[in-house]
Amino acid sequence: MTPEFVINIGRQAIETALTVAAPMLLAALLIGLVISIFQAATQINEQTMTFIPKIVGVFVTLLVFAPWMLQKVTFFLTMIFDQLPTVGR
Repeated sequence: MTPEFVINIGRQAIETALTVAAPMLLAALLIGLVISIFQAATQINEQTMTFIPKIVGVFVTLLVFAPWMLQKVTFFLTMIFDQLPTVGR
């Protein structure tokens, strides 16, 4: 197992994690931005007002993107398992 091999696996793991998490993080970011603009426009400064819409938005995003996310993670794990026989060499 060479250092390049380990670095490549680590890089692919980080890329997969960021790619899979991106839709939910973007949904939370956009919902938070919209609610912040609404709070600034109406001068309602209730901190708890952002939690429920963000939770619902992230949950809906998870439901919509779950098949794609599962495909990405399954592809990554299959690649890892395919490379296991070469690890000891």
